[in-house]
Amino acid sequence: MSSTTLVYAQKKYTIVIDAGHGGKDPGNLGNGYREKDIALKVALIVGKSLTKNKDIRVIYTRKTNRFIDLWKRGDIANTAKADLFLSIHCDSHTTNAYGAGTFVLGLRGNKKNLEIAKRENAVILLEDNYRDKYKDFDSNSAESVIGLSLLQEENLDKSLEIASLIQLNFTKNLRRLDRKVKQDNFQVLRETIMPSVLVELGFLTNKKEGRYLNSKKGQQQMSKAISDAVISYVNHLKINTVVDTTDTVSIEANKSLDIEYKVQIASSKSYLPTKAYNFKGLKNITRVKIGDYYKYYYGVSNAYNQTLKSLKTAKEKGYKSAFITAFKKGEKISVRDARKMQ
Repeated sequence: MSSTTLVYAQKKYTIVIDAGHGGKDPGNLGNGYREKDIALKVALIVGKSLTKNKDIRVIYTRKTNRFIDLWKRGDIANTAKADLFLSIHCDSHTTNAYGAGTFVLGLRGNKKNLEIAKRENAVILLEDNYRDKYKDFDSNSAESVIGLSLLQEENLDKSLEIASLIQLNFTKNLRRLDRKVKQDNFQVLRETIMPSVLVELGFLTNKKEGRYLNSKKGQQQMSKAISDAVISYVNHLKINTVVDTTDTVSIEANKSLDIEYKVQIASSKSYLPTKAYNFKGLKNITRVKIGDYYKYYYGVSNAYNQTLKSLKTAKEKGYKSAFITAFKKGEKISVRDARKMQ
């Protein structure tokens, strides 16, 4: 008879903190404030707070006023095999708009989101050889969504989780106007292959909010909201990171039965009955609520090859951004790990 012990894995969780803009790129200059300076100050405060946690290792894309290419910011995180990429920015608008928001990578959002993404992506034009580096990307085009990589899509749920935690702290603890968690096509997030979130602290073009974000008090408060959310997120990762130390008796033959593959066809805040007429005729739809979002899946199977057929069917029905997800005993894991286990 086998004996199984579950041991919580001991590891350092690497958080890459990216202060937006820098050097020759000041970011937005609403009311005379400089986005690059405020973003850096907040990033450094967040990092200092997180390093007090023994389970967290912090890496900065920049610690001084210098220009960093967007691709390089992602490369720093990818090389470090980071568990989270956090990019910090301040917003601007032609109106007196105000409030804090968070973004994760996703298909093009509404027109307002597009304008924010265009402003943040415009820094590409300041980079050397940008035409070669981003030959498939037009920072001013709504048609620039090329398609997201499998790894990025697999991390979407975790990105939404940390973004929701940050947004909750902004709105509940600090009473900032809630501009919600949104998805859009930020280039700096496209470059990463781990859970990633872009934070818009608020609007420098709003006099009151700009003054707050430029103040030591505002920067300390916003930083604490972010760092507290990251620590909550890491604690959740720790709870779900276990090592199975099973003695002697092999259970390899049953491992494949623990793995399920599904095709995610939609992610929305809207609740929909899982009827075929709501999903272009697809049957056997399952729905799972994660945070404020409902995930809709099609085709559940223990066999990866069968799920590939389901993916093809979903795309033929019009779900062009559908992708395969994997679960082990109900816990989401990467497709790569699932296939290794099988």
